[in-house]
Amino acid sequence: MTGSWARPRLPLRQGVVRRTTISTAVVAFVALASCGGTSAAGGDPGPRVQSQCVPFARAVAGVPIYGNAADWWKAAAGRYARSEAPQVGSVLVFRRTARLPYGHVAVVSQVLSSRRILLTHANWVPNHVNQDVLSIDVSPKNDWSQVKVWWPPSRQMGATAYPAYGFIHASQPLRPDDIAANTRRFITVATRN
Repeated sequence: MTGSWARPRLPLRQGVVRRTTISTAVVAFVALASCGGTSAAGGDPGPRVQSQCVPFARAVAGVPIYGNAADWWKAAAGRYARSEAPQVGSVLVFRRTARLPYGHVAVVSQVLSSRRILLTHANWVPNHVNQDVLSIDVSPKNDWSQVKVWWPPSRQMGATAYPAYGFIHASQPLRPDDIAANTRRFITVATRN
């Protein structure tokens, strides 16, 4: 009985009932979480926004790079400064993994210490924007190549250490209130459509 037992019937729209397995539910959840955001302190998933991480990071950080999130690192070469050190307004680029098949990008909203930052990003929690979410560098060399990110639905730090390339620095310096204002603007526009 490894992953093949069925969950109880789950009611769907207008009385339709469907059986699903635990493994199906887990696969669906992981697929939805492939590129994703909330308030750092609680389980609130943040504003519901139908957007991926890429257009969000592009709009909030003002870094006009296109393509999948994991491809941003290479696309930024020669166009933007890149480093292992976070700065407010820089974009943290996550590598591709089984859980993040397209990678992920998130904007640094605050630097708390050399190994702790707050991120603002979209679709970490599927279809939500998360603001000021704690992220910790867990790499052995303190180079942000392995990152853990707060998981709002469980109200705790995520267990997975995600591989990352580093930070792409925006051409124009940003402050935390710039990130917050750009985020509000993005949410307003995205929820109108």
